[in-house]
Amino acid sequence: MPAMTKEQLEHFEHFGFVTAENVLDPETVIDPVIDEYQGVLDRLADELHEDGKISSKYEDLEFGERVTQIYAESGDVHNGYFDFSLPQGGITPDTPFWAGPAVFNALTAPSLLDAVESFIGPEVYSNPVQHVRIKVPEDRAPRDEKGQVKFGVTPWHQDQGVVNPDADETLMLTVWFPLMDADEENGCLKVVPGSHRSDLLTHCPGLANGLQAGLQIPESEFEVGKAVPVPLKKGDALFMTKFTVHSSLPNNSDRIRWSFDLRYNPVGQSTGRTSFPGFVARSKSNPESELHDPVIWNELWTDARDSLAKGQQPAFNRWDGSEPVCA
Repeated sequence: MPAMTKEQLEHFEHFGFVTAENVLDPETVIDPVIDEYQGVLDRLADELHEDGKISSKYEDLEFGERVTQIYAESGDVHNGYFDFSLPQGGITPDTPFWAGPAVFNALTAPSLLDAVESFIGPEVYSNPVQHVRIKVPEDRAPRDEKGQVKFGVTPWHQDQGVVNPDADETLMLTVWFPLMDADEENGCLKVVPGSHRSDLLTHCPGLANGLQAGLQIPESEFEVGKAVPVPLKKGDALFMTKFTVHSSLPNNSDRIRWSFDLRYNPVGQSTGRTSFPGFVARSKSNPESELHDPVIWNELWTDARDSLAKGQQPAFNRWDGSEPVCA
C-alpha cells in the first residue's frame, strides 16, 4: 500500500485515529511471524513440561488452542516469551523476550513504513514501547487471587500516559494490527473519537477504587459513551495519536486474540522509555543510519536486558496514584 490518502489523514486529524486495509501482506509479512512464534511456543512448552508445570507439550494442537491449553494448565500467562520488549521491573539476566527476524521484518515492512511516513515524515524511528499481545479466551484464562483474568482486558488509557515525561513533545504514532482477524467477540480495540483533543488525562494505578489492574483513566474523566469498537482483518492496521483514549474488549470467543502494538516517532525525538533500545527504521536524509539487520536488533535488546539486570531499574511512568481522581 502507498502512503495514506488525504481522506484518511483528515479522519485521523479529526477523530484521533484511522484504519487502513492491506497495510501488511498476510503471506509475506504476517504468516512468517506466526511461523516464528511456533518455535517460541515449542521452547516454552519444553521448559514448562520439564518443570512439571504441564502434563503434555500439546504438540498436536494448532497455535491458538495450544497456547490456551498451556496457559490454562500452568495457571499463568507467559507473554514475556513472545514479547519484543522487556517488563517494567524485575528484569534479570534470564528474563525472556523474543526479537526474531520475522518480527523485525514486520516492524520494518516497507508498506507499513510508507503509511507511518504519511503521519510523521520521512525520518522514522522505531520506538521501543512495543508489544505482542496474545489474549486467550477469558473462560479458560488463568486468574489471579482476586479472580481477575491475568492479561485480559486492556483498560482505558492514552499511550502518552504510559511513557515518561521526556516524550511529552514527541510526535508519537501508535500502530496496532492483528495477526488474525480481531472483532468484538475476541477482543478488538475500542477508541473514543475526538478524545485526542483533551491532552493528557490522569492515569491511576489499578486494583484501587474499583479499577482493574494496570494504569488506566477513570471513566469519569472522558466521554466513555462515545467509544466505538474497531474490528480489523488480518493485514489491516489502526493508527492512533498518543492522546487517543482507547481500551480493548474482553475475549469472549473460543479463539485467541493476537496483535502487535507498535510506536514510531521522528528520528531524534525522545521515546519516553530511554532505557529500552529503538532504531532508525527509515531515513531519507541519512539512509546509512537505517537498521536492516535483525541480529543487531536482537543484540540491542540483549544488551539492554543485561544492563538493566545489573543496575538500578528506572521508573517507567509518571503516575503514583496520589491524584484526587484516583482516591
